[in-house]
Amino acid sequence: MGGKHVAVLMGGLSSERPVSLSSGNACAAALEAEGFRVTRIDVGSDVAAVLADLRPDVAFNALHGPFGEDGTIQGILEYLQIPYTHSGVLASALSMDKARAKIVAAAAGVPVAAGLVLDRHEIGSAHPMEPPYVVKPVCEGSSFGVVIVREGQSHPPQVLGSSDWRYGDRVLVERYVAGRELTCGVMGDTVLGVTEVVPLSGAFYDYDAKYAAGGSCHVIPAEISPNIYQNVQTLALKAHQAMGCRGVSRSDFRFNEQSAGDGELVWLEVNTQPGMTPTSLVPEMAAHAGLSFGDLVRWMVEDASCSR
Repeated sequence: MGGKHVAVLMGGLSSERPVSLSSGNACAAALEAEGFRVTRIDVGSDVAAVLADLRPDVAFNALHGPFGEDGTIQGILEYLQIPYTHSGVLASALSMDKARAKIVAAAAGVPVAAGLVLDRHEIGSAHPMEPPYVVKPVCEGSSFGVVIVREGQSHPPQVLGSSDWRYGDRVLVERYVAGRELTCGVMGDTVLGVTEVVPLSGAFYDYDAKYAAGGSCHVIPAEISPNIYQNVQTLALKAHQAMGCRGVSRSDFRFNEQSAGDGELVWLEVNTQPGMTPTSLVPEMAAHAGLSFGDLVRWMVEDASCSR
């Protein structure tokens, strides 16, 4: 594979553009070090014409958010018959829609939190469910637009009715699950290690905790009982397969060890375009499994295909 021409797609049009640029540049540098010929593409509305003219051997998708991980760029690459990394059109679109992904995950036996989908304007002066609960945009990533409504709060979050809201009108309202933040990557059909994410700036793993240096502490392997550890891995693989994901994905969980029995483990979502920045989780999981960053991105290029 060394010497093949790889176009790294980065930047893009979503709110996650800065993260994508960081991911893309890191991956491009690692691919160059592995001997690939790399072209960096800051994706704009003319990306189809750019790719048609460039005709790379492989497109490495380092985009995040709408357009990059919702099936749109995947459809363009399918049409152009350019092999690409990560999940295909259907799995990307399904996984990006948190509400529909929950339905598929639950049908596959993956535990999810009770919730409902509403138009944000329907949430007026009355709580849509008993607090505590979480409101999140149906089709956003990186925790953009996520609001936690605490127990005892007198009214729903007023930001949902604001004209400044930028995350679409459909929102998912879910029962809040207290406890620890766990996450697990899948690479092909191989499950990686389980990481506990401990936000250092607060109780919520928000955008800054995800991407700012020192925003969170990643504990791998997570210091949980062996049966919970294995259960997280089993459920991550089950979600990956139920959605039809390909390449690398990452599933996020909440674990409340204070619940009865072994505690409550709840799946939150699967990310088909996990971050590949210096502070990202999947590269750390791969390193824990003995794979360098170069090994990881090379495997992703070797795994690329159409009709995913």
